[in-house]
This record gives sequence, structure tokens and C-alpha cells, in this order.
Amino acid sequence: MSALRPLVAWFLILLLAMANGIFREAVLLPNLGKVTAFVLSGILLSSCILVVAVLLARWLALRTASRCAAVGSLWLCLTLAFEFGFGRMVLGRAWEDLLAAYTFTDGNLWPVVLVITFCAPFFAAWLRAPDGRMDDATGNRT
Repeated sequence: MSALRPLVAWFLILLLAMANGIFREAVLLPNLGKVTAFVLSGILLSSCILVVAVLLARWLALRTASRCAAVGSLWLCLTLAFEFGFGRMVLGRAWEDLLAAYTFTDGNLWPVVLVITFCAPFFAAWLRAPDGRMDDATGNRT
């Protein structure tokens, strides 16, 4: 699998995630409170990830289940590496604080966002396929 295109797509997702975080902190939290802000932010970020996957499905060659799994796995690993690497090394957050995001406390939907991150290529391939079916490894519809 050529990782360059999925990597470029993930950087777009990263930019949207950062914009989402800024929007959550600046607009949603002060106006809606913690629980509502985190729920809406999680839904918004999940939607952004799905939109990127759907819009770039052809460019990413999301035609087979194995390609979708590879792209979804790459996106998930990059996201986790960024979250823990940036959070720990740049922001200096404690492990307890970083792991707290993996609970559903206070409306935090981060675990759902991670599942969406992995599944988005499958959804995009299914949505973009003319008959809703993906190609198998030999190029035949399954």
C-alpha cells in the first residue's frame, strides 16, 4: 500500500481535529457547558473524518476491504501516536490525564471518534461503490 495519499488525508483530518478543538474550547465550552460541548465536538469531529474519507475515497483507492483496513489502521495508529506523543512530550500531560480521554466521562466521545477513524475508509468505500460492494483482492465484486 502506498502510504503517501492516506498520510496526506490524515494530515487533513489532523487539521480539522485541531480546528474542532479550538472551536470546542472557544465557542462550545463557554456557551454550552462541558458535557454538551464534548458530545457536539465528538460528533463534529467524527463527521469531519467521515466526510474526508468519502470525498477522498477514489483518490485513496478505497476499493478493497484490505485497502480500507490498511488505511483505517494507519489513520488510527497515527492518531494515537499523535495524541500520546503530543500530549506527553509537548504539552507535558500526565498519563492519567491522557488516559482519561478514553472514558466517556463528561460527554467525552473520544473512543467513538477512534472507532470512526478506523471505520471511515470502509464506510467511504461502501458509499462510493456503485452497487455498495467492494472489490476483492482479484478485482471482482464481493
